[in-house]
Amino acid sequence: MKITIIAVGKLKEKYLKQGIQEYMKRLSAYANMEIIEVRDEKAPENMSKAEQEEVKRKEGEKILSKIPRDAYIISLEIKGQMITSEKFAEKLEQLMIHGKSKIVFVIGGSLGLSEEVRQQSDYALSFSKMTFPHQLMRLVLVEQVYRGFRILKGEPYHK
Repeated sequence: MKITIIAVGKLKEKYLKQGIQEYMKRLSAYANMEIIEVRDEKAPENMSKAEQEEVKRKEGEKILSKIPRDAYIISLEIKGQMITSEKFAEKLEQLMIHGKSKIVFVIGGSLGLSEEVRQQSDYALSFSKMTFPHQLMRLVLVEQVYRGFRILKGEPYHK
């Protein structure tokens, strides 16, 4: 299985990079994972709604250009479906059973995802009703993918 995370913005924080690298190393026993970063657009604090939509549209174009045609797309959205780690593992298993060998997770920038990306998504996933920094969500997502494979293999994981 090939898992790709497409994320807006460059990850700068060393501690997040180290955590992600550790989980990607552990995950390599179960699946091939890569992270693709797309450049974020400048988004000053006092933007109009139209300017915000334009930033999301530009970031969305970059995201969509990186997604293979035959991939199953899971977008991380605050309004997405909230599920348990066990249900997430079942979702991964169902995708594998149905021949979906390429899964792409999409993490938007500070303003979220464009409507175009959301429309292309096959499944909208939410980790919480709370808002998290998009950089931190990379680490949380990689850990949950790793946890999902551990659950599927019946291997112990920290509860």
